[in-house]
Amino acid sequence: MSEVLVEEYRGEIVENVHRGFICGISDSGEVVYSVGEPERVTFMRSTAKPIQAIPVFKLGLIEKYGLEGREAAILCASHMAEPFHIEVLESIMNKTGIPEDLLICSAEPRRIYHNCAGKHLGILMLCKELGYKMEDYWSIDHPVQQLIREHIAIISGYPEEDIQIGVDGCGVPVFAMPLIFIANAYLRLACPDLIRDAQIRSAVEKITRLMNAYPEMIAGTNRVCSLLLQDDNIVAKGGAMGVYCFGLKKERLGFVLKIEDGSSDEWGIIIAAILEQIGYDNKDTIQRLREAFPDEIKNDNCRIVGTRKVKFRLG
Repeated sequence: MSEVLVEEYRGEIVENVHRGFICGISDSGEVVYSVGEPERVTFMRSTAKPIQAIPVFKLGLIEKYGLEGREAAILCASHMAEPFHIEVLESIMNKTGIPEDLLICSAEPRRIYHNCAGKHLGILMLCKELGYKMEDYWSIDHPVQQLIREHIAIISGYPEEDIQIGVDGCGVPVFAMPLIFIANAYLRLACPDLIRDAQIRSAVEKITRLMNAYPEMIAGTNRVCSLLLQDDNIVAKGGAMGVYCFGLKKERLGFVLKIEDGSSDEWGIIIAAILEQIGYDNKDTIQRLREAFPDEIKNDNCRIVGTRKVKFRLG
């Protein structure tokens, strides 16, 4: 039930075809934009990170440990291990007293070089605060993971007992549900007034403000997330295997896209096309994406050898 999102040409030959799904939901709960089947079940992967961080903010651990803005933001990140990312992660470990060797993520060459290190430090902060064992924080049976799953259900609106569980690339649980509910999660991140629980609503407001204030911490230089988050109207986060989510505050819309073959190279032109097709009024945001992720395909000598063509129209 997927549809063609992008075709890639080398010369005049179609070399690659990327199929997938797009779902956009309004604050009425209605699917207002779609490509492919919005009920397709997929893993949230790292798009769940801002939600996984909610209990950390809700319990006041940012204030307890005196984390500054960049340090708090990276708890929601898939960082690129740029020097400023590593500096911030080291500062968090110093302030919290959490040793690097407790992180389950692989050493590459250090554990904090892993793009999920901020999330792991946040989970370990929860364990420390709540008196839970830290050695097996990665297990779905661990109470801290149960707490996270509860918040995933609250923000997405998907029944907790129906959330399917896998193991993410970094070793902690990863959550799967229909695309429409993942889009709903990003609608609520963008429009926290839709969240009934006052403590969770306050935590989401803090998280999204930080993501916009420190976009470079959420991904890295010239990455899709960091480019989109420069726009204060957007809450955005990508994940592995081609899944990307964003919410639009003023328009009160939540979007998820899933590239079926797991590619992420096409995110930039797909998101730019979505924004253009819905008549998004911040042209600077679209231009940033177009400049960083042009349609042209260049070879190793920086010569144009092909092009990417968006093939979908939002239904």
